[in-house]
Amino acid sequence: DAVGSVVVGKRDALELVLAGILAGGHVLLEDLPGLGKTLTARSFAQALGLDFRRLQFTPDLLPADVTGSFLYDQRSGDFSFRAGPVFTNLLLADEINRTPPKTQSALLEAMQEKQVSVEGVTYRLDEPFHVLATANPVEYEGTYPLPEAQLDRFLLRVSFGYPEHEEEWEVLRRRMARRREEAEIKPVVDAATLRAMQSALEDVVVEDSIGRYIVALTAATRDHPSVLVGASPRGSLALLLLSRVRAVFAGRDYVVPEDVKEVAAPALAHRITLRPEMWLRRVDPSFVVGEVLEGTPAPASGALPSYAAGGPTR
Repeated sequence: DAVGSVVVGKRDALELVLAGILAGGHVLLEDLPGLGKTLTARSFAQALGLDFRRLQFTPDLLPADVTGSFLYDQRSGDFSFRAGPVFTNLLLADEINRTPPKTQSALLEAMQEKQVSVEGVTYRLDEPFHVLATANPVEYEGTYPLPEAQLDRFLLRVSFGYPEHEEEWEVLRRRMARRREEAEIKPVVDAATLRAMQSALEDVVVEDSIGRYIVALTAATRDHPSVLVGASPRGSLALLLLSRVRAVFAGRDYVVPEDVKEVAAPALAHRITLRPEMWLRRVDPSFVVGEVLEGTPAPASGALPSYAAGGPTR
């Protein structure tokens, strides 16, 4: 609600971004310029009470500009480490696909292992640590396609799209009422509360048939005739984590198939590589996920999950 007071008319997309953060993952915001991607990331940092840094990715950005580097200290006569912008709670990697792959890869270790290695020395990142990355469409001039290995590190990909006419007028109206460019959001929670919220998600029950349904959906993307490379097991894990968050949003402590269906496209589409002939037909990976959802029967079961001992049936 707090972020929605600044980012107008994008409730579903904002809920997906929050779901990615609560699930402990990283979010890729991919859309056309000027649709509120950077504003969304900054607003979430303010609402969550997190330490926030913004890093503008450019073609001349070096890996050391992301992770930090050793500098010679003349007073001590030794080298000291100066931490880069990755040492924060929430990092906005702005226009991540405008920098070469070597610099893009500097984020990989931080995103997956929550640590940074510089000249053989490893530094742990403080939790919570989340990357909200923005990317322009690959057809735009000056962009480098993100490699599949890095796309797989993002828990989900979110797009905003153009606002409706009334929503766009509301943006202008609020800007005039504010009488300044910047919009400030008061913190709703803090870092410790966010970690407690993330830990609480581990109590959300996922029954065996739901888990097998998640695996079946991910596996079906690998067998689809339009797909060259399907979603990895990381895609199954993303479905599991995000469906738990959707269950909590609905006020439940157990997952139902509808939770999985709601997050399937954001969690799986960016992990799918289409066959070259599909690119020529302008087939979108989200369309493939939709066909997979239609072709995979959803379970209907009230059994207990095999990993839980005791407890009420659902």
